[in-house]
Amino acid sequence: MPIQVQCCGLLIMFILLLFYKSQKTIKLNTERAFWRSFVVTFICIAFDILSCAVISNKDILPDLSVKFISKTYLVTLVLEAFFALHYICTDIYHNKTMYKKIMIKYSCFVAAAVILVYALPIYFYENKLEGILYSYGPSDYATYAFAFFTLTAVGVRLFRERTKISASRRMAVGIWLVVWIAAALIQLFFPKVLLVGFASAVGMLVLYLVMENPGNNIDRQTGLFNHGAFLQYTRQLYEGETPFATLAIVLEHNSFRTMRTDVEREVITEASKYLSSLPNTYVFKNTGTEILLIFPDMETAKDTVQQVRERFEQGWGKSGGILVEPYWIYLSDSGLADNSEDLLYLIRYAKQNSTEFAENHFIEVSDEIAAQLRREKEIEQLIIDALKNDWVEVWYQPIYSTKKCRFTSAEALVRIRNHDGSLIQPGAFIAIAERNGMILQLGEAVFRKVCRFLSETEVSRYDIKYIEVNLSVVQCAYGKLADDYIAVMEEYGVSPSLINLEITESASVSTKKILLENMNRLMDYGVKFSLDDFGTGQSNLDYIADMPVNIVKFDKGMTNAYFENRKAKYVMNAATDMIKGMNLKIVSEGIETEEQFKTMHELGINYIQGYYFSKPLPEKEFLEFMLRAKEEREKEILTQ
Repeated sequence: MPIQVQCCGLLIMFILLLFYKSQKTIKLNTERAFWRSFVVTFICIAFDILSCAVISNKDILPDLSVKFISKTYLVTLVLEAFFALHYICTDIYHNKTMYKKIMIKYSCFVAAAVILVYALPIYFYENKLEGILYSYGPSDYATYAFAFFTLTAVGVRLFRERTKISASRRMAVGIWLVVWIAAALIQLFFPKVLLVGFASAVGMLVLYLVMENPGNNIDRQTGLFNHGAFLQYTRQLYEGETPFATLAIVLEHNSFRTMRTDVEREVITEASKYLSSLPNTYVFKNTGTEILLIFPDMETAKDTVQQVRERFEQGWGKSGGILVEPYWIYLSDSGLADNSEDLLYLIRYAKQNSTEFAENHFIEVSDEIAAQLRREKEIEQLIIDALKNDWVEVWYQPIYSTKKCRFTSAEALVRIRNHDGSLIQPGAFIAIAERNGMILQLGEAVFRKVCRFLSETEVSRYDIKYIEVNLSVVQCAYGKLADDYIAVMEEYGVSPSLINLEITESASVSTKKILLENMNRLMDYGVKFSLDDFGTGQSNLDYIADMPVNIVKFDKGMTNAYFENRKAKYVMNAATDMIKGMNLKIVSEGIETEEQFKTMHELGINYIQGYYFSKPLPEKEFLEFMLRAKEEREKEILTQ
């Protein structure tokens, strides 16, 4: 009886079944679709073997039974092709309406195929001497026609919707199709070679090894579901509009980070086993030392969260003496985020921006935090659009020289034009640009516009000696900053004496080595530097002495404090004397009244900047302001 190959295929399916059922699964839709295909393939191979058995004994068995079993085997071939289509559509079509529409259409097609296969006649060939037997006739031909049509549909959708499917899944399904179709063609033209059942088992093996092995979703260290499983599962929940709650346990507190590696491993292992035992809860090991709990049962989520927190308070280890204090981030409503990526981003955002952790390490993410995140993502997209569409603008705020009694420079300040034409102030997007890494592009865009402005402007006509350009903390940590900025100045033919770069105190503290390398390179080229926002950072006067700057800028808050706080006045007086003693110039920012101007002038401040003279102006208005100020100054000189 020629069933050796089919038996090998059945053995493969038994082994796969053993491995598959011995591992925990996360109940993904693709897992369910794979399991359905697996069951149909298993039945198909079993009926293939059974049909061979009844055909070989057709002389002693009722003719109707032989034909029914043989045709049932053919029907399982049609169903196998259909469930291959079902598997791939499960991964492609996340829209329930679209998915149901396609499945209903093909279900009707398969139902018609099943009826036709059972209705059409079937014949049998058997050569007992050579050990050959097979079925043939209209029922067989209809089976192959329907199966090929369905598998062609799988191939077409696999190609047409390839961007919606991972490369690994495309490869696995592609191999499955090629093996199945090749075996079917061989069996069609050489009926005595029965390969379809074995080919089906090989296809299942490929799918299992590449995509559907539950072990691929398990973190090896903890036995919890891994980061990839979290993304797949939560995407499925979002696509199905299924509500859920999330608890992030972030094991990054000092008491945990200072543990020995073996103790840390013991705690994580014990905690993982405990968390895995929680009912109605899926537990995931995310990146680093972060564990994520998903509660599909939202009614019991809060009770479970409290239970977990109490368990951590009891301590770990055999004696319970190992205590850790994780950060707890709880989202009671999955609707606060739009998708899996936003959910993870929201968790990180809540941790980085919440002040409530200082007390109990626990925070429940609110609508307000989620709204802040959405606004931040909108700003991120706005920055991307602004860089792409040249919506970045540079405005200039004039700086007054108390010695020369005229405006001699200006600070370049970035603005972004919104889609509706309104302006976005830097306070709304600079910090976001620094966090997402776009500040380098944004900073270079501003510097290019300043250099273009200087190259196209006869600066001596406006008494402009230099333009101050801000450098962010991230830019100061960029090793190629000096090379890039020198290249831009050379591109526009701008004299480096017209450029004064402003660094902040926080930048000089956190990135001193790289910053100094950049500064020395640029100063050798001819650029000068200012220390911006003095009074708000972490540096002191001794540190300023080590920095190769020409100008120190007093922050607006420090200037205001001078007029509001007696102690601050003494501090600023002392700072002014010492800075001037270092032969450095001083700019006082935020001057808004005549009293402030006169006081700073009498204090010996070299430069004044603020709304008292002018707010930041767009390029054209700035030049008009500078020209008008120069003409008024010249008239005063003539009348004296």
